[in-house]
Amino acid sequence: MSAHEQFADDLALMALGSLEGEERVALEKHLEACPACRRELERLRGDTALLALSASGAKPPQRSRERLLKAVAKEPRTQKVAARRSSTWTIVPWLVAVAMTLVAGFFWRQSDRLAQDFFAQRSESSQQLLELEHTRDIVATLTSTDAMRVTLVAAQTPPQPQGKAIYVRGRASLIFLASNLPSLPPQKAYELWLIPTNGQPIPAGVFKPDARGSATVIEPPLPAGVEAKAFAITIEPEQGSATPTMPIVMMGAGE
Repeated sequence: MSAHEQFADDLALMALGSLEGEERVALEKHLEACPACRRELERLRGDTALLALSASGAKPPQRSRERLLKAVAKEPRTQKVAARRSSTWTIVPWLVAVAMTLVAGFFWRQSDRLAQDFFAQRSESSQQLLELEHTRDIVATLTSTDAMRVTLVAAQTPPQPQGKAIYVRGRASLIFLASNLPSLPPQKAYELWLIPTNGQPIPAGVFKPDARGSATVIEPPLPAGVEAKAFAITIEPEQGSATPTMPIVMMGAGE
């Protein structure tokens, strides 16, 4: 048996930090004169360091480690030498046990990380689905054909005056409806004017609003066949005027 074969197991035990006593002293003396064994020791130490960096599994029980080391120490060297190939060095059973434990710990951590990533992605997808459903609800409300649409105005702002004139030229027929008209000064009235496409404004009725600001003018006397461009309202004396008194308080063109 060569010196390299004699110290093979001791090199593995030294790489693990488990070689002690006379065997350690003998190996250290042999290493001083044997570059091949020194290289093999460094290789074994490098392999052990790589395994320790790649994973950190659960630490084997101390008693199990001691039993393995004792079994290695009691095993006849001739049997271990016969089991080796001449061109390679084998790792002792304890090194194999350490490697298996480290690899098992590595895959356990990997599977745990994958599970955490899976649940995180599922939670994110659920949140995105909720946001999508909320967006769909908003769009459905905005585009619904049976939705009630209400315009709100400031409660303390007085409603704006409004008027609507319905005029039929061929019959010289006019109906005027007004709402939210402000109250008038004493001895004053509103007067409605038909603004023709050509010529001067034509008086179309004098009126006063009621307490709610509403008023109507129905079928005032008008010339037949006059084409109206617009209608206007001014404030005039109670008996009315022949021509409008400025300013015009309301005005609207034909639709």
